[in-house]
Amino acid sequence: MTALEPIHLSEGALAAVLSPRGGTVLRCTWHGIPILRSAADGAPPGDSACYPLVPFGNRVRGNRFRFADHDYELQPNMAGDPHYLHGEGWQSDWHVADRTPVSVEMRHAHDGSGIPYVYEATQTVSVSAEVLCMTLAVTNTGQRPMPFGIGFHPFFPLTRDKKLEFRAGRMRDELPGWLPGPVVPKPADLDFETASPLPDRWINNGFEDWNRAARITWEDDGIALDINADPVFWTAQLYSPGRSADANGETDHFAFEPMSHLANGHNMDDLGGLTPLAPGKTLSGTVRFTPTRI
Repeated sequence: MTALEPIHLSEGALAAVLSPRGGTVLRCTWHGIPILRSAADGAPPGDSACYPLVPFGNRVRGNRFRFADHDYELQPNMAGDPHYLHGEGWQSDWHVADRTPVSVEMRHAHDGSGIPYVYEATQTVSVSAEVLCMTLAVTNTGQRPMPFGIGFHPFFPLTRDKKLEFRAGRMRDELPGWLPGPVVPKPADLDFETASPLPDRWINNGFEDWNRAARITWEDDGIALDINADPVFWTAQLYSPGRSADANGETDHFAFEPMSHLANGHNMDDLGGLTPLAPGKTLSGTVRFTPTRI
Protein backbone atom coordinates (compact mmCIF):
# COMPACT_ATOMS: atom_id res chain seq x y z
CA MET A 1 0.00 0.00 0.00
CA THR A 2 1.38 3.40 -0.96
CA ALA A 3 1.40 6.14 1.63
CA LEU A 4 -1.78 7.87 0.41
CA GLU A 5 -3.65 4.88 -0.99
CA PRO A 6 -7.31 4.71 0.12
CA ILE A 7 -8.03 2.48 3.12
CA HIS A 8 -11.11 0.23 2.94
CA LEU A 9 -12.90 -0.88 6.11
CA SER A 10 -16.05 -2.98 6.29
CA GLU A 11 -18.17 -5.11 8.58
CA GLY A 12 -21.58 -6.45 7.64
CA ALA A 13 -23.49 -3.83 5.68
CA LEU A 14 -21.28 -0.93 6.82
CA ALA A 15 -18.33 0.10 4.65
CA ALA A 16 -15.99 3.09 4.83
CA VAL A 17 -13.13 4.37 2.68
CA LEU A 18 -10.49 6.61 4.28
CA SER A 19 -7.44 8.50 3.11
CA PRO A 20 -4.24 9.42 4.98
CA ARG A 21 -4.43 12.70 3.05
CA GLY A 22 -5.89 14.95 5.71
CA GLY A 23 -6.82 11.93 7.83
CA THR A 24 -10.17 11.95 6.08
CA VAL A 25 -13.13 9.67 5.55
CA LEU A 26 -13.89 9.70 1.84
CA ARG A 27 -17.23 7.90 2.02
CA CYS A 28 -19.31 5.63 4.22
CA THR A 29 -22.29 3.53 3.18
CA TRP A 30 -24.75 1.24 4.92
CA HIS A 31 -26.51 -1.34 2.74
CA GLY A 32 -25.04 0.66 -0.15
CA ILE A 33 -26.74 3.91 0.93
CA PRO A 34 -24.44 6.88 1.70
CA ILE A 35 -24.66 8.03 5.32
CA LEU A 36 -21.93 10.63 4.73
CA ARG A 37 -21.26 12.76 1.68
CA SER A 38 -19.38 10.68 -0.90
CA ALA A 39 -16.02 11.74 -2.30
CA ALA A 40 -13.89 10.10 -4.96
CA ASP A 41 -10.51 8.53 -4.27
CA GLY A 42 -7.92 11.30 -4.24
CA ALA A 43 -10.43 14.02 -3.36
CA PRO A 44 -8.95 16.96 -1.42
CA PRO A 45 -9.78 17.00 2.28
CA GLY A 46 -12.23 19.89 1.90
CA ASP A 47 -14.33 17.77 -0.46
CA SER A 48 -14.22 14.65 1.72
CA ALA A 49 -16.97 13.07 3.81
CA CYS A 50 -15.30 13.96 7.12
CA TYR A 51 -12.04 15.43 8.37
CA PRO A 52 -10.51 15.95 11.82
CA LEU A 53 -10.24 19.33 13.54
CA VAL A 54 -6.89 19.62 15.32
CA PRO A 55 -5.23 21.41 17.13
CA PHE A 56 -8.56 23.28 17.15
CA GLY A 57 -11.52 24.00 14.87
CA ASN A 58 -13.12 26.94 13.10
CA ARG A 59 -11.65 30.47 13.13
CA VAL A 60 -9.85 32.92 15.43
CA ARG A 61 -10.84 36.57 15.10
CA GLY A 62 -8.06 38.56 13.48
CA ASN A 63 -5.85 35.46 13.47
CA ARG A 64 -4.49 36.65 16.83
CA PHE A 65 -4.83 35.60 20.43
CA ARG A 66 -3.11 36.02 23.78
CA PHE A 67 -2.56 33.14 26.16
CA ALA A 68 -0.45 32.91 29.35
CA ASP A 69 1.15 36.32 28.74
CA HIS A 70 2.22 35.44 25.21
CA ASP A 71 0.85 36.91 21.97
CA TYR A 72 0.33 34.54 19.05
CA GLU A 73 -0.48 35.06 15.38
CA LEU A 74 -1.83 32.68 12.76
CA GLN A 75 -1.68 32.82 8.97
CA PRO A 76 -4.55 32.16 6.52
CA ASN A 77 -4.47 28.60 5.21
CA MET A 78 -7.29 28.52 2.65
CA ALA A 79 -7.83 30.53 -0.53
CA GLY A 80 -10.71 32.97 -0.27
CA ASP A 81 -10.74 33.02 3.53
CA PRO A 82 -8.71 35.57 5.52
CA HIS A 83 -8.59 33.28 8.54
CA TYR A 84 -6.59 30.27 9.62
CA LEU A 85 -9.33 27.66 9.31
CA HIS A 86 -10.00 24.38 11.17
CA GLY A 87 -6.50 23.79 12.41
CA GLU A 88 -3.62 22.18 10.55
CA GLY A 89 -4.37 18.46 10.70
CA TRP A 90 -6.90 18.38 7.87
CA GLN A 91 -4.34 19.82 5.45
CA SER A 92 -1.58 17.37 6.34
CA ASP A 93 -0.72 13.78 5.48
CA TRP A 94 -1.21 11.23 8.26
CA HIS A 95 0.87 8.11 8.85
CA VAL A 96 -0.94 4.75 9.01
CA ALA A 97 0.31 3.26 12.28
CA ASP A 98 -1.97 0.22 12.49
CA ARG A 99 -4.63 -1.36 10.34
CA THR A 100 -7.09 -4.27 10.39
CA PRO A 101 -10.05 -5.09 8.12
CA VAL A 102 -12.34 -3.12 10.46
CA SER A 103 -10.11 -0.36 11.91
CA VAL A 104 -7.22 1.97 11.21
CA GLU A 105 -5.03 4.16 13.38
CA MET A 106 -3.47 7.22 11.76
CA ARG A 107 -0.96 9.61 13.33
CA HIS A 108 0.18 13.11 12.55
CA ALA A 109 2.82 15.30 14.18
CA HIS A 110 3.46 19.01 13.79
CA ASP A 111 6.69 20.74 14.76
CA GLY A 112 5.30 24.25 15.23
CA SER A 113 6.39 25.64 11.86
CA GLY A 114 3.87 28.17 10.59
CA ILE A 115 1.65 27.97 13.69
CA PRO A 116 2.45 28.23 17.41
CA TYR A 117 1.36 24.65 18.13
CA VAL A 118 3.65 21.65 18.58
CA TYR A 119 1.67 18.45 18.93
CA GLU A 120 1.05 14.84 18.01
CA ALA A 121 -2.41 13.68 16.98
CA THR A 122 -3.83 10.17 16.71
CA GLN A 123 -7.06 9.27 14.97
CA THR A 124 -8.63 5.81 15.23
CA VAL A 125 -11.54 4.87 12.96
CA SER A 126 -13.43 1.59 13.12
CA VAL A 127 -16.60 0.04 11.68
CA SER A 128 -17.06 -2.67 14.31
CA ALA A 129 -20.63 -3.74 15.17
CA GLU A 130 -21.83 -1.73 12.16
CA VAL A 131 -21.03 1.51 13.99
CA LEU A 132 -18.64 4.06 12.51
CA CYS A 133 -16.53 5.02 15.54
CA MET A 134 -14.05 7.90 15.33
CA THR A 135 -11.62 8.82 18.13
CA LEU A 136 -9.30 11.81 18.00
CA ALA A 137 -6.52 12.56 20.50
CA VAL A 138 -3.99 15.40 20.61
CA THR A 139 -0.91 15.64 22.84
CA ASN A 140 1.00 18.84 23.49
CA THR A 141 4.61 18.02 22.60
CA GLY A 142 5.77 21.63 22.84
CA GLN A 143 7.62 23.41 25.62
CA ARG A 144 4.78 25.56 26.99
CA PRO A 145 1.07 25.18 27.76
CA MET A 146 -1.30 25.94 24.87
CA PRO A 147 -5.11 26.01 24.46
CA PHE A 148 -6.11 22.96 22.41
CA GLY A 149 -9.38 21.83 20.89
CA ILE A 150 -10.58 18.86 18.86
CA GLY A 151 -13.56 18.06 16.69
CA PHE A 152 -14.86 16.35 13.58
CA HIS A 153 -16.26 17.93 10.42
CA PRO A 154 -18.63 15.37 8.85
CA PHE A 155 -20.73 16.24 5.80
CA PHE A 156 -24.10 14.57 5.21
CA PRO A 157 -26.29 14.16 2.12
CA LEU A 158 -28.70 17.09 1.87
CA THR A 159 -31.93 15.83 0.34
CA ARG A 160 -35.45 17.23 0.49
CA ASP A 161 -36.65 14.31 2.62
CA LYS A 162 -33.91 14.75 5.25
CA LYS A 163 -34.67 15.83 8.82
CA LEU A 164 -32.38 16.73 11.72
CA GLU A 165 -33.08 16.35 15.43
CA PHE A 166 -31.03 17.41 18.48
CA ARG A 167 -31.48 19.44 21.66
CA ALA A 168 -29.22 22.36 22.50
CA GLY A 169 -28.87 25.31 24.83
CA ARG A 170 -27.70 28.64 23.46
CA MET A 171 -27.12 29.49 19.80
CA ARG A 172 -24.50 31.86 18.43
CA ASP A 173 -25.20 34.35 15.66
CA GLU A 174 -22.80 34.71 12.71
CA LEU A 175 -20.86 37.92 12.04
CA PRO A 176 -19.25 39.03 8.75
CA GLY A 177 -16.19 37.00 7.83
CA TRP A 178 -17.86 33.77 9.01
CA LEU A 179 -16.99 34.62 12.60
CA PRO A 180 -19.16 33.66 15.57
CA GLY A 181 -21.32 36.38 17.04
CA PRO A 182 -23.27 36.90 20.25
CA VAL A 183 -25.80 34.54 21.77
CA VAL A 184 -29.19 35.04 20.11
CA PRO A 185 -32.60 33.39 20.42
CA LYS A 186 -32.95 30.38 18.14
CA PRO A 187 -35.23 31.15 15.20
CA ALA A 188 -38.07 28.69 14.71
CA ASP A 189 -36.47 27.16 11.62
CA LEU A 190 -33.26 26.36 13.57
CA ASP A 191 -35.01 24.67 16.49
CA PHE A 192 -34.44 20.94 16.06
CA GLU A 193 -35.86 19.62 19.33
CA THR A 194 -38.26 17.68 17.11
CA ALA A 195 -37.16 16.23 13.78
CA SER A 196 -37.28 19.06 11.24
CA PRO A 197 -35.94 19.82 7.77
CA LEU A 198 -33.12 22.33 7.37
CA PRO A 199 -34.30 25.64 5.93
CA ASP A 200 -33.17 26.28 2.37
CA ARG A 201 -30.76 29.08 3.22
CA TRP A 202 -27.25 29.79 4.47
CA ILE A 203 -26.63 28.40 7.98
CA ASN A 204 -23.41 28.74 9.98
CA ASN A 205 -24.20 28.75 13.69
CA GLY A 206 -22.73 27.30 16.86
CA PHE A 207 -24.94 25.48 19.37
CA GLU A 208 -23.82 25.24 22.98
CA ASP A 209 -24.57 22.44 25.43
CA TRP A 210 -26.21 20.16 22.90
CA ASN A 211 -27.31 16.79 24.24
CA ARG A 212 -24.55 14.98 22.29
CA ALA A 213 -27.21 12.80 20.62
CA ALA A 214 -28.37 13.94 17.18
CA ARG A 215 -30.41 12.05 14.63
CA ILE A 216 -30.59 12.54 10.86
CA THR A 217 -33.36 10.78 8.93
CA TRP A 218 -33.69 10.20 5.21
CA GLU A 219 -37.30 9.16 4.89
CA ASP A 220 -37.19 8.15 1.22
CA ASP A 221 -34.38 5.68 1.97
CA GLY A 222 -36.04 4.53 5.20
CA ILE A 223 -32.90 5.02 7.31
CA ALA A 224 -31.67 7.19 10.17
CA LEU A 225 -28.21 8.01 11.47
CA ASP A 226 -27.67 8.48 15.20
CA ILE A 227 -24.70 10.67 16.21
CA ASN A 228 -23.47 10.16 19.77
CA ALA A 229 -20.52 12.12 21.13
CA ASP A 230 -18.42 11.99 24.28
CA PRO A 231 -19.00 14.79 26.82
CA VAL A 232 -15.87 16.63 25.65
CA PHE A 233 -17.78 17.54 22.46
CA TRP A 234 -20.20 19.88 24.25
CA THR A 235 -20.71 22.26 21.34
CA ALA A 236 -21.61 21.72 17.69
CA GLN A 237 -21.44 23.84 14.57
CA LEU A 238 -24.25 23.53 12.02
CA TYR A 239 -23.35 24.54 8.48
CA SER A 240 -25.36 24.48 5.27
CA PRO A 241 -24.92 26.59 2.15
CA GLY A 242 -28.56 25.92 1.22
CA ARG A 243 -29.76 23.77 -1.64
CA SER A 244 -29.71 26.64 -4.13
CA ALA A 245 -26.21 27.88 -3.37
CA ASP A 246 -24.20 26.54 -6.31
CA ALA A 247 -24.17 27.27 -10.03
CA ASN A 248 -26.40 24.28 -10.79
CA GLY A 249 -29.08 25.50 -8.41
CA GLU A 250 -28.54 22.79 -5.81
CA THR A 251 -25.99 21.69 -3.26
CA ASP A 252 -25.84 18.18 -1.89
CA HIS A 253 -24.46 18.47 1.63
CA PHE A 254 -24.62 20.02 5.07
CA ALA A 255 -22.33 19.65 8.09
CA PHE A 256 -22.95 18.97 11.77
CA GLU A 257 -19.62 19.34 13.57
CA PRO A 258 -19.13 18.07 17.15
CA MET A 259 -16.46 20.21 18.79
CA SER A 260 -14.79 20.54 22.18
CA HIS A 261 -14.90 24.34 22.12
CA LEU A 262 -16.61 27.37 20.66
CA ALA A 263 -15.40 29.04 17.51
CA ASN A 264 -13.01 31.90 18.40
CA GLY A 265 -12.68 30.51 21.93
CA HIS A 266 -9.10 31.83 21.90
CA ASN A 267 -10.47 35.34 22.37
CA MET A 268 -13.02 34.54 25.09
CA ASP A 269 -12.31 35.07 28.78
CA ASP A 270 -13.04 31.40 29.55
CA LEU A 271 -11.38 30.16 26.31
CA GLY A 272 -14.78 28.98 25.07
CA GLY A 273 -14.07 25.42 26.13
CA LEU A 274 -10.55 25.19 24.75
CA THR A 275 -8.40 23.00 27.03
CA PRO A 276 -5.05 24.37 28.22
CA LEU A 277 -2.68 21.42 27.86
CA ALA A 278 0.62 21.41 29.69
CA PRO A 279 3.52 19.77 27.84
CA GLY A 280 2.91 16.03 27.60
CA LYS A 281 -0.82 16.24 28.37
CA THR A 282 -3.51 14.83 26.05
CA LEU A 283 -7.07 15.73 25.04
CA SER A 284 -9.24 13.06 23.41
CA GLY A 285 -12.81 12.16 22.52
CA THR A 286 -14.97 9.81 20.47
CA VAL A 287 -17.96 10.27 18.17
CA ARG A 288 -20.09 7.32 17.02
CA PHE A 289 -22.29 7.18 13.92
CA THR A 290 -24.93 4.43 14.02
CA PRO A 291 -27.23 3.82 11.03
CA THR A 292 -30.58 2.15 11.55
CA ARG A 293 -33.85 1.41 9.77
CA ILE A 294 -36.89 3.59 10.39
